[in-house]
Amino acid sequence: MRILYFLLFVLIVSCTKTKENNVNQSKKTTDNPYYEKAWSYLDQKEPVNAFQNFNKARELFLKNNDSLGMGKCLMNMGIILTDQGDYLGAQETSLEASKYLKENNKENNSYISANYNNLGIINRNLENYNKAIEFYNLAMKFSLEDIDKSIYLNNIAYAYGEQKKYNEALKIYNQILKKDNQNNKEYSRALSNFAFTQWLQKSIYNPIPKLKKALSIRLHEKDTFGQNSSYAHLADYYISKKSDSALIYANKMYITAKQINNPNDQIEALQKLIILENPEKSKQYFLTYQKLNDSLQTARSKAKNQFALIRYETEKNKANFQKAQADNVKKQNQILKQYAGLGILGLILIGGGAGSVVWYRRRRKRLEKEKELEIKNTELRYSKKVHDKVANKVYRVMSEVENVPEMKKEVLLDKLENIYEISRDISYDHEPTDEKHLVEMLESYSSQDDVQLVKVGIQEIGWDTFNKDTQSEVFNVLQELMTNMKKHSKATRVVIIMSRINEEITIRYTDNGVGCDKLSPKNGIKNTGNRMESIGGTINFDAVSGEGFKAELKFSVQ
Repeated sequence: MRILYFLLFVLIVSCTKTKENNVNQSKKTTDNPYYEKAWSYLDQKEPVNAFQNFNKARELFLKNNDSLGMGKCLMNMGIILTDQGDYLGAQETSLEASKYLKENNKENNSYISANYNNLGIINRNLENYNKAIEFYNLAMKFSLEDIDKSIYLNNIAYAYGEQKKYNEALKIYNQILKKDNQNNKEYSRALSNFAFTQWLQKSIYNPIPKLKKALSIRLHEKDTFGQNSSYAHLADYYISKKSDSALIYANKMYITAKQINNPNDQIEALQKLIILENPEKSKQYFLTYQKLNDSLQTARSKAKNQFALIRYETEKNKANFQKAQADNVKKQNQILKQYAGLGILGLILIGGGAGSVVWYRRRRKRLEKEKELEIKNTELRYSKKVHDKVANKVYRVMSEVENVPEMKKEVLLDKLENIYEISRDISYDHEPTDEKHLVEMLESYSSQDDVQLVKVGIQEIGWDTFNKDTQSEVFNVLQELMTNMKKHSKATRVVIIMSRINEEITIRYTDNGVGCDKLSPKNGIKNTGNRMESIGGTINFDAVSGEGFKAELKFSVQ
């Protein structure tokens, strides 16, 4: 739980610094009242309202083509989501922010640094410690202030400590202690962490002198958040050695946590008091802990839902706006066609017989072209069916044989015979695409030792209620993605998340494969776009070298 102190501390430093920079920056860029309003709500500790206004400010910055403004809004939205415990939403938002913060512009450096630090905090809380260290190092790279570099070094050392890589952690803490002023907050943080880490590494080490020195500095600096960390370290050390001393520090931690209204530190202090107090008081502390913990979880769940709703409404409004624009263009085209038709009719009437001949010849050529196009479309349709019904089916069988080496000969022959039957009459669709067969198809590409498959939401979206065309096209798109993964990505984990909001379906595919520098889809992947278009849907890809492959399918079942 002490990690929450560090999280809150870094957020306060980052937000304070960012606010000061943003106030100056707002005078140079387009005036945005929503941005200042968001900071006002943050000062009042109203994260949901702050998030909503940052989101509105982002839209205004977008209209004004202000990429830095958009990046700042998204960065602060990511920090709010992290503070509220929505780590996946925070990661998505912070990564989006990095697209708008230009690394070749030094004016962006402080925001880039804070954004990378937030990504580090997110991954540390998700226990992706190596990734967290990568982001902290990037934060160091773009940091302009020594105090910020000390914060990031402390965060790196803490991540090493969580991995029990105590030597690496202690080297970094020593580096901070040699450099920093002995009276500042980062020095006392490093000193307390250094002593506690040394004790974790060697239980015979006595950390008390350094822990008490760090506490003394924090009391002098009135660093209440730091004091709570010191009380936690001292209580943890004394629990097994001197329980009465441990109880004193646990009580101090609880009192201080209540004074600064920090529920996370209150919960940690209560956990210690439940262990250390006599049975009567321990029972009271447990009831208090239970009530506070439930209240905190409820508040966070409510906030997460509100954040998700804000993001959903934004995307929905954007989609409605784009649809309205498309409808407007369509209507204009229809009017132009009507005028063109009237003009042609007038020319025919004026031109008489000669015009009729010209019109007939043009019509004949148009019909010939349409016939050629129909033939090509038929060829393309059969080509897609050969690819989806035969090629992908063969690859599925190959994958099953690879994943189940003990497969019986009769089972294999049955599968090959099924492929033969499909290929005999390719003009018909034989393969069922209901929910059961969808699950079987997906699981045929996974194995316990090779590829781990995580699938969420298949039952919730009501797959079996879709019409057959939609089932077939989406089934084949997912089959193509799985085949592409098996052939090229070298992935060991695939996650497929399906969600439904009213009649709108979203399917997100993610793997941890090799990705690629530039997406150059081959025939199979190209066909996925045609398939989604045929049911009025879309598919978007995101493939970054070394960061896996992502695809998002969206369609309506209205």
